Amino acid sequence: MQIWVDADACPAVIKDILYRVAERTEIQVTLVANQLMRVPGSRFIRSVQVPSGADVADQEIVRLLEPGDLVVTGDIPLASDVLKKGGLALNPRGEFYTADNIAQMLTMRAFMEELRSGGVDTGGPPPFNQADRQNFANQLDRHLARVRASRQRP
Repeated sequence: MQIWVDADACPAVIKDILYRVAERTEIQVTLVANQLMRVPGSRFIRSVQVPSGADVADQEIVRLLEPGDLVVTGDIPLASDVLKKGGLALNPRGEFYTADNIAQMLTMRAFMEELRSGGVDTGGPPPFNQADRQNFANQLDRHLARVRASRQRP
């Protein structure tokens, strides 16, 4: 298992958590972005720069993803593609995308996009806060504990 990060819009505090997790667990964390990313020197952390363009980073993540890998993203269509390929997707606020909730999220996203294209000011997501950071860290730790436990079973 490895962790992929849709890094262009990922909050810096989430990247910091992932860097610490990579070192502590020795799990490969790969940040994929359209721009050059500075990452700590580590054999467990790397960055991949892809050409500019809509969804280029998303497509690269899906291409490289193996079943069971975890993708950190706030991008709902990317999360849907990850689930279809057998990966897991976690947003920076600590919410897992699942087969049970992804269709509703895609529908809501399309509805909000339609409202915005019609000139309706829908606002944006609430500001990222300490509770979001803590929820992400907790969900990630629980997930990694489940992965470790499943590897230890005969």
